[in-house]
Amino acid sequence: MTATEFETHRPSLLALAYRMLGDFGRAEDVVQDAWLRCQRNGEPIDSTKAWLVKTVTRLCLNELSCARARREESRGDRLPEPIPLEDVGMERVDVLGRISMAFLVVLQRLTPAERAALLLHDVFDFTHGEIANLLHKSEAASRQLVKRARDHVEVEKRALTVSDDEHRRLLRAFLAAASSGHIASLKDLLSEDAVLVADAGPGGGTYGRVKNLPGPLVGREKVAAFVAAVGPQGADGVAISEAALSGQPAIILSRDGKPFTVIMLAAVDGLIRSVFMQADVSRLGRVPTVS
Repeated sequence: MTATEFETHRPSLLALAYRMLGDFGRAEDVVQDAWLRCQRNGEPIDSTKAWLVKTVTRLCLNELSCARARREESRGDRLPEPIPLEDVGMERVDVLGRISMAFLVVLQRLTPAERAALLLHDVFDFTHGEIANLLHKSEAASRQLVKRARDHVEVEKRALTVSDDEHRRLLRAFLAAASSGHIASLKDLLSEDAVLVADAGPGGGTYGRVKNLPGPLVGREKVAAFVAAVGPQGADGVAISEAALSGQPAIILSRDGKPFTVIMLAAVDGLIRSVFMQADVSRLGRVPTVS
């Protein structure tokens, strides 16, 4: 395989690895490893794309099986890395495999095997026989993995189809209500079962005067109370900007030109169902800076 041919497959391979791992740097490493393995491979390859997809999937599953990855995966507050798709060559990713924060969070709730089975079957059109062979399971087990994964995705399906304009409207309204600390306005924007996930990294972080949230906040009352309490704090010197990250509108909070928090959301029926606050600066390296 030539380097030129490999580059034609790179965007879809990166999208696969990113969705499996939730970390773009690790995804890049996996895809590069697949290229090196392809260069060393001495066996005939019937389908280059299928061989690469299988190799990237195996490498991702190996990565997710290590102790460090298992610790990260077990964290209830872990959020994927937000990235500008056009900067990493993934702006043409198909709608079915859309890389939104909401979809990535749903994927993280699946086991690695469920994640792989769903993506291979529904995005790359692998048969259950091919998936079973790759995952060392039976075809019946492959069908069950895909079914369980689809059931999880189905619950969040409506949140994955909201327009960018609706996202921007709700993001701006949320930011205004949060900045003012107006709890009634926040409640008006949130669904009854709203969830807030704030990821400050493995070591935790401070939100206003609150340190280390124990996990996601669930319910309109809790989310509104928390945001109203911390939203107006520490606003001095904070620059606010908007950008498209992971295929959807996002709010970026920066200080001294460096992003320290990205806010994204998922909405259903005109209300915010999920608020995602990525505040792990190690996962904000690809977020646009403010000059």
